[in-house]
Amino acid sequence: AACPPPSLLRLLLHPFLTSLAMSAATFTSDMETAIGVNSTAVGNLDAFYLLVVGVFVFFMQAGFALLEAGSVRSKNTKNILLKNLLDACIGAIIWWVFGMGVAYGDSGADTGNVFIGSATTGAGAFLAAGWGSSASQYNGYTMALWFFQYVFAAAAATIVSGAVAERAQLTAYLIYTCVITGFIYPIVVHWVWCDNGFLSGAFTAKRSLTVLGGCLDFAGSGVVHMTGGVAALCAAAIIKPRIGRFDENGKPNAMPGHSSPFVVLGTFILWMGWYGFNPGSTLGITPEGYGTIMARAAMCTTLAAGAGGITCVFFDRIFSHTYDVAMVCNGILAGLVSITAGCAAVLPWAAFLIGIIGAFIYYGSHHLILKLKIDDPLDAFSVHGACGFWGVFAVGLFAYPEYTSMGWMAELTGADLTLAQAQYKGLFYGGGMLLAAQFVALIIEVAWVAGLASILFWSLRLGGILRVSEEMEMAGMDISKHGGAAYDHGKAQ
Repeated sequence: AACPPPSLLRLLLHPFLTSLAMSAATFTSDMETAIGVNSTAVGNLDAFYLLVVGVFVFFMQAGFALLEAGSVRSKNTKNILLKNLLDACIGAIIWWVFGMGVAYGDSGADTGNVFIGSATTGAGAFLAAGWGSSASQYNGYTMALWFFQYVFAAAAATIVSGAVAERAQLTAYLIYTCVITGFIYPIVVHWVWCDNGFLSGAFTAKRSLTVLGGCLDFAGSGVVHMTGGVAALCAAAIIKPRIGRFDENGKPNAMPGHSSPFVVLGTFILWMGWYGFNPGSTLGITPEGYGTIMARAAMCTTLAAGAGGITCVFFDRIFSHTYDVAMVCNGILAGLVSITAGCAAVLPWAAFLIGIIGAFIYYGSHHLILKLKIDDPLDAFSVHGACGFWGVFAVGLFAYPEYTSMGWMAELTGADLTLAQAQYKGLFYGGGMLLAAQFVALIIEVAWVAGLASILFWSLRLGGILRVSEEMEMAGMDISKHGGAAYDHGKAQ
């Protein structure tokens, strides 16, 4: 049958569409009224939002598990999966006992410590609350915020396990996970994300705009990814390469992972989790404009990931003459890490360009690490460390003037406000101060993480608990430590 003419369709559908529009307007008005007069409802909505996006980020642990398991040889599958499981378990306890306090203690206090948070005072007082002495700490939003920050901490620790895969002792793993989750990482969080941190934009808003106070790392290219990546590089360099990874001339021998499907599925899961990681870093949904920030973060995240994956595989094709699946996966992850700092502060075209450049940075870093004869089975440093550095630096180049304040500029007055409006934007928009702030923050963060991680892993090595024996490494961790191979290869049960 022929379709009725458009004018007839409008006539037939007009009553329905009018009714639908009125219902939607009434519903929206009712919601705005309810939220406007009920602060508890606002807090509950923001808490629910944080829980949902936090679950997305938590599911990234499954992505890391599949990616890492697929990237190692089958004889070490159980070992790497166990470490991913323990990351989630240990991270939860450490972050509850004192990690959250170190990161966010004294938050909101004008005279709080600029270097480290207190585990027993302020918004991060989870040591006291956790042992039952202050039940008032357990409101819905605070607990949701703790959960969201915990899954970030677990992600940072997981990055390191890939760099020392197939040869690190479980004892060493347990020690370095506790130190990174409980001290190295939350200190960086306090500097950049707590409003009292000396690298925080919020710290700047409360006092005066300085180079040290103007860092913008929205979702953690530096705080999370570069921290994990730099620690991973130190670990891989100190533990030394796997047996047979390089020949007598120093040229790398191929040691491919055992499952490309695991690698691809893990990459897709991580990409999905990034939609909690980046948009969720608004830490709420009810304040005016947060929905727009969230949507912009999601769009920029998508563009950078797509651009990174395409760039990496086709650039590698020039030299390898193959379309390497692993290069697509690592290019996607490189784009995602690169855009994490600026996902809410740049325009979509800039996100696309940041992803492309991130792919080149990953590719160059990957080959440089091999030249240095450092064995990083998961390319943890190249993906997270090098691209994390680029992501923070890129904000200083591409940050769009109207997107950089994230609300705190409203606290400034007089000369501080004038200076912020003139300088707190990307270099390509006439700024310069923000780029300086980003660079200074990067140098400080790298020095902190590299220094402490080097001490940590050298101590483990000198103590004889960093690396397994040669016999155990050759046999594989699964047989020597975990009761047998991960796969039965068709054997009868």
